[in-house]
Amino acid sequence: MPVPWFLLSLALGRSPMVLSLERLVGPQDTARCSPGLSCHLWDGDVLCLPGSIVSAPGPVLVPTRLQTELVLRCYQETDCDLCVRVAIHLAVHGHWEEPKGEEKFGGAADPELEESRNAFLQAQVVLSFQAYPTARCVLLEVQVPAALVQPGQSVGSVVFDCFEAALGAEVRIWSYTQPRYQKELNLTQHLPDCKGLEVRDSIQSCWALPWLNVSADGDDVHLVLDVSEDQRFGLSLYWNQVQGPTKPWWHRNLTGPQTITLNHTDLFPCLCIQVWPLEPDSVRTSICPFREDPRAHRNLWRAARLQLLPPRGWRLDAPCSLPAEATLCWQAPGGGPCQSLVPPLPPANVTVNKALELPLLNVHPNLCQVWVSLKTGLLPFPDSLGPLKDDMLLVETRDPHNNRSLCALEPSGCTPLLSRASTRAARLGEQLLQDLQSGQCLQLWDDDLRALWACPMDKYVHQRWALVWLACLLFAAVLFLLFLFRKDQVKGWLRLLKEDIRAGPATRGRAALLLYSAEDSGFERLVSALASALCQLPLRVAVDLWSRRELSAQGPLAWFHAQRRQTLQEGGVVVLLFSPGAVVLCREWLQDGASTPAPQGPHDAFAASLSCVLPDFLQGRAPGRYVGAYFDGLLHSDAVPALFRSVPVFSLPSQLPGFLGTLQEPGDPRPGLLRERARLVSQALQPALDQLLKAPGDPGDPEDGTRDGT
Repeated sequence: MPVPWFLLSLALGRSPMVLSLERLVGPQDTARCSPGLSCHLWDGDVLCLPGSIVSAPGPVLVPTRLQTELVLRCYQETDCDLCVRVAIHLAVHGHWEEPKGEEKFGGAADPELEESRNAFLQAQVVLSFQAYPTARCVLLEVQVPAALVQPGQSVGSVVFDCFEAALGAEVRIWSYTQPRYQKELNLTQHLPDCKGLEVRDSIQSCWALPWLNVSADGDDVHLVLDVSEDQRFGLSLYWNQVQGPTKPWWHRNLTGPQTITLNHTDLFPCLCIQVWPLEPDSVRTSICPFREDPRAHRNLWRAARLQLLPPRGWRLDAPCSLPAEATLCWQAPGGGPCQSLVPPLPPANVTVNKALELPLLNVHPNLCQVWVSLKTGLLPFPDSLGPLKDDMLLVETRDPHNNRSLCALEPSGCTPLLSRASTRAARLGEQLLQDLQSGQCLQLWDDDLRALWACPMDKYVHQRWALVWLACLLFAAVLFLLFLFRKDQVKGWLRLLKEDIRAGPATRGRAALLLYSAEDSGFERLVSALASALCQLPLRVAVDLWSRRELSAQGPLAWFHAQRRQTLQEGGVVVLLFSPGAVVLCREWLQDGASTPAPQGPHDAFAASLSCVLPDFLQGRAPGRYVGAYFDGLLHSDAVPALFRSVPVFSLPSQLPGFLGTLQEPGDPRPGLLRERARLVSQALQPALDQLLKAPGDPGDPEDGTRDGT
């Protein structure tokens, strides 16, 4: 009884079953079709030349679906090979032309039309088969009476027996017609090896084949070869690439039995294992057991790298082929979200390890944010084109009559120029039009209907600064007059100003980005109390608790990327608040702790930020840019991973003076003033910390022990 492929695929999952296959006797290829069709298989193989797509002259037969089934082709009882049976489902594509003029209203029927409808629809269907190192193409002629079918209707199927393939091989099958009326169908299958089928007695190459088992033990993976002690065999580990040849990684000639141990960091979805007995003409068995392994996909995402190639090229480097899509967007200065172009350029499919061209006439730093969407996340381009420019992106749209309209891409959307909107582009609409007409704007992209222009805004910024300086002069004159009339009161103000200057002007305006793991509402209240207290120093504090709307619209990774970039560009500092949940996430990313990811909320920026934070620590860029902290009674200092101790880590509120001193620029205030500020922050922080430690059922209760993170 034949075994359908989808049932075989289900059976060969994590717990493979042993299945029997239908046997075909003799080496001859055959073809058979469903009732109502007639078919003929051409003798010998044909050239695989699909050609270009042409228009159908009328109704034609075309393939609509491919199905495969495994069978055995046997020459003797114990001399069989694995064979792939292919079923091609056919349908009618196109229409007959209806009569025109008076024939349409009851006139005499066209004899040629009647003859065509009484004839046969005929198709020459090509089946192309590739399984390294063999490739074959066969031609099937199929006929069906034209009077029995309707356009778009399925007419039946043709079955071809069969394409021989090696055990464990990856096969690719295409089907198209000659001439080709539509895009070819394609199908890729991974065939099982000797262990998944009841073929050990039928295929001679399976008699002495080494058996391979893959087992996991914590973070390690064991490859167990269950063979006799005198059996010699070869074992090879390689990366199987869809594009290009396979990449060998490790190869040994061994004597059984053997156990090979792999670390979890070596796992990738395309890592495959090939094993074969060291005998002449032996069959090689290949398996790729890590295609669905979450650890392998995490390793692949971490290993993926994006780089720009001058003048307008870029490339995605990754150990494995993976489905990815790239889109262009515009990043305005100021830390806003990356905006898709309006109208958007069509997304492009990405081929890894291959140089690709950006569809632009000129590159621009604000367009270097090209997001590549993978199965596991988003990868932004590195900042290789310099800092962002304060340029306005103009979108020009043309109609068939060569009339054009212009709008400016802003956070609120694409604002038409010369409109009455209260945006910067609307206020400067006439000046931007003059800049465009005088050639001061850089053209980034152009086609028949649209164009993109980048217009510099520096001179308008300078004009605003001139107004600011004028206002400052007027303000200084008013202060001078006030000083003349009220000397004593002004002297008091000056004393306060002098005290504030001694405290350090950098502290008043330095930016601080707080990152934490959102574990529960009590811990979020504690973080909110700390952030509010730091704002009173004052510091400019950014925390995801206060940006939930932007976080939901942009996503945690995009929000953190924009906030981190703005904070570090302005000389600020990123504060990592460690908690038991944050330590678990860090250890998982560092691959020295739990293997199951901790639960993450929909607004948790901490887990999304680790992909950008960890490289700074691993490459030594963290000192001076990051500082760590944890709360008294919630965590022990030894629980903080060693990697993060390359920057100062403080316990709050007991070490608040040192923590606040680190958040300031060089030139600290007097110790007395720093202690006073630490006292105020501690007063704001202590109630929320006490409430969290005394919460019912909290691990910080006395009867439950101390929350030390160990």
